[in-house]
Amino acid sequence: MAKTITGGGRVTVFPLLNYWPDTYGVVAYATTGRFGDTAVGGYLPIPDVPDVYLLDVAARNAVGASSTKDMDWVLCTIWSSRATPKPGSLDVPEAAWTLRVDASRSRPETLYGHTNLHVGRFTLDDPGLMERAAGVLAAAPRVAACGGGGAS
Repeated sequence: MAKTITGGGRVTVFPLLNYWPDTYGVVAYATTGRFGDTAVGGYLPIPDVPDVYLLDVAARNAVGASSTKDMDWVLCTIWSSRATPKPGSLDVPEAAWTLRVDASRSRPETLYGHTNLHVGRFTLDDPGLMERAAGVLAAAPRVAACGGGGAS
């Protein structure tokens, strides 16, 4: 049985490019633990939208030789979603949430205020907020893939 954690507080929901060039998913970021030292990042289950397994996306994108490079990539991505929100992102000051944990990681030093990370399937307990969160994908601007469509 999968581990589940619950929490409440600020939640940031944003679109994330899952597979290049045009497959997006919706991801949420929250914190828990003592002074928010644990980051929580997860995909929102939305019909017809692919699940975003953050550590898999990190494995495709993280560079370097650090043993925590995948965790570091996820922390950078989710923290940055709040620090510099993408157009169409949703920032909720207070919301109850649940995460079905797919994986957990720890690091020896703090990065973006976090030493721990849980990733998995994220749901907002309020159905109305889940509906608003699903709308993030539709509201997000898209960049056309490279190639084709240029001036002749």
